[in-house]
Amino acid sequence: MSETHRVMVVDDHEVVRRGIIDVIDSAGDLSVAAEASTVKEALRRLPAVRPEVLLVDLQLPDGTGLDVMRAAKELNPEQVMIVLTSFDDQEAVKASQELGARGFLLKSVRSSEIVVAIREILAGSDAWKGVAVEEEDSFSSFGLTEVEVRIVELIGEGHSNREIAGSMGIAEKTVKNRLTQILAKMGLKRRTQIAAWAASRHSNGWSQ
Repeated sequence: MSETHRVMVVDDHEVVRRGIIDVIDSAGDLSVAAEASTVKEALRRLPAVRPEVLLVDLQLPDGTGLDVMRAAKELNPEQVMIVLTSFDDQEAVKASQELGARGFLLKSVRSSEIVVAIREILAGSDAWKGVAVEEEDSFSSFGLTEVEVRIVELIGEGHSNREIAGSMGIAEKTVKNRLTQILAKMGLKRRTQIAAWAASRHSNGWSQ
């Protein structure tokens, strides 16, 4: 049996929240472990639930989804977070990215796209559907050095560590050490996740 990924949904509109829950629960590989309609309720349930994915609305009666996201990251620095909102606000997008959100979905997206986005993110990609993400933040937001940027580019082009070392004139061990630093800066766990991210940037043209 395939693994079921646990999701927590935070949204103050009951009809919207119930609809999202139904869509997620209908996916065989996803299930809703908890729901909340306020920041206070979300903060009370997070420690006990510890969801794999946090899907949160930005506009809540007693605060914002950013408050929930901050608390979630304190509990679990590797928490997977997706923002679901009615507004395409670049400041909100940027603030969400800074907190580590991996996706930003407008409520105008089709219900099936929510499931697709969650799956994409769990597979190591990002999902920014219905919003324009400023590409200049693609490398700079991670604080990568020039050497690290080049390594990421080469990984995205499908090169092995040995090939990268030969191309850059450095030791393979140095590449491995740099890779560890890159993973930490990007908040990723595996080289394949870097490859997926880099390949998506490459297809749209590199931007630092």
